Amino acid sequence: MATTINAKNLPEYVGKTVGTSSWFTITQQQIDTFGDATHDHQFIHVDPVKAKETPFGGTIAHGFLSLSLLSAISYEAGLQLENMTMGLNYGFEKVRFLQPVPVNSKVRGKMTLSEYTEKRPGQFLFNWLVEVEIEGASKLALTAQWLTMTMISIPVPPQSAVSELS
Repeated sequence: MATTINAKNLPEYVGKTVGTSSWFTITQQQIDTFGDATHDHQFIHVDPVKAKETPFGGTIAHGFLSLSLLSAISYEAGLQLENMTMGLNYGFEKVRFLQPVPVNSKVRGKMTLSEYTEKRPGQFLFNWLVEVEIEGASKLALTAQWLTMTMISIPVPPQSAVSELS
């Protein structure tokens, strides 16, 4: 589960690994479903017989399938702010696919908060370093500098406190 903190404590997390997700197994059915959803039916992903003849020795996950797991990884290994109303995918500064993910591999992600900016009151832009590893492999599957936006509701002071300020 993601770590929930108050926004005023964000400086304590900059430069630190916030969490590591559990392992996710990449199945052939998942690869095939992703291929159907994205119209990417390249044989190295969806044809186990033909893919066996490649240097990979079998099918591999789409790079974008591995990247799309960042959302699930963040639910377990990221930060949530108290009074959060929503979180948004803001984009990427850099993505590198370093090694293919073979079918039936297990992957997990580690999230490190590189920096954050409060763009407007209650609107936080996060810059994450995310590393996705393959169980038993010496090399990462991918690294990404991922930008996310988190919105929080800012508590309104009680009416009596507002009257006292006037």
